[in-house]
Amino acid sequence: MSGTRRALVFTGPRSVAVHERPAPTLATDELRVQTTCSGVSAGTELLVYRDQVPGEMSVDATLPAFDGDQFEYPLTYGYAAVGRVTDTGADVDDDWLGRRVFGFHPHAETFCARPESVVRLPDGLSTAAAATLPTVETAVTLVLDTAPRLGERVAVFGAGVVGLATVALLSAFPLSELAVVEPQPERRDRAAALGADTTLTPSEAGTLAERRRADEASGLDAAVEISGNPAALDDAVAAVGYDGRVTVGSWYGEKRADLNLGGDYHRSRIAIESSQVSTVDPALRGRWSTDRRLQTAVDRARDLPLSEFVTHRVPFAEAPRAYELLDEPDGERPLQVLLEYED
Repeated sequence: MSGTRRALVFTGPRSVAVHERPAPTLATDELRVQTTCSGVSAGTELLVYRDQVPGEMSVDATLPAFDGDQFEYPLTYGYAAVGRVTDTGADVDDDWLGRRVFGFHPHAETFCARPESVVRLPDGLSTAAAATLPTVETAVTLVLDTAPRLGERVAVFGAGVVGLATVALLSAFPLSELAVVEPQPERRDRAAALGADTTLTPSEAGTLAERRRADEASGLDAAVEISGNPAALDDAVAAVGYDGRVTVGSWYGEKRADLNLGGDYHRSRIAIESSQVSTVDPALRGRWSTDRRLQTAVDRARDLPLSEFVTHRVPFAEAPRAYELLDEPDGERPLQVLLEYED
């Protein structure tokens, strides 16, 4: 196939455009996918849009679509594309033709990929839900890294789309309490519907540190910080008790976190651990491969109300509007934005 395709390009700070670019050449060991929709990340993509990614940092090397690319303008980016296979290389089984697949590829009308780098989608998973698979995969990793235990009290800071997916997964555990801290009322309501026992505003987060149970020290057992707001990390540290665990799923980019580590933190032996979807706790790596975590995300996705997380759909030709909506400083920002491609 020759010709061109439309692709989204980050051209500068708070500037994106849809450009005509040469269509990729199909290799003999690849398949070609016509994109149906792609999910816009309100985390990493918004950092790229706002030019808040640390300089000279490379894109995730575990994603073949980027091949060592840097976070430098102009940049094609995105990692949640869903579409149908329209063509196969000479070395690829024709059984792939017509299949719905998910790929970690930038926003573009078409893309080429090796079969092992895409996910065949089950019939029971809607296209909109499939576009949120990176969200569920991230939530799976957060739960694995947090390792919730029977009867623990856990809080999730941030009820964006990743936070809500994390709440949904944690609600299946026999916890004594699952709390959520989130500024937007509508998102707190969603968290409660997904199984949160307690929902609080950030100004109320201090009450988590003040609670006491009989004959036990105050504080939660574990907290997950996934709000993208560095100030929430300080609240999460304050909320956990002796030997408490804080799992940091947020990537702050160039935003700095001002932590109060001069109080109870040191004597309380509080552990702060980063969690990033490309890897998992070393104790689990021998069994929990990337493929296993992604398959777990696919399995869990069927049981989660992921389509309900999609609050805005934007035609691909109007893609800049998606980022303007997510960058809106006032009011309730979209939970999940999808870019939709014409047939």
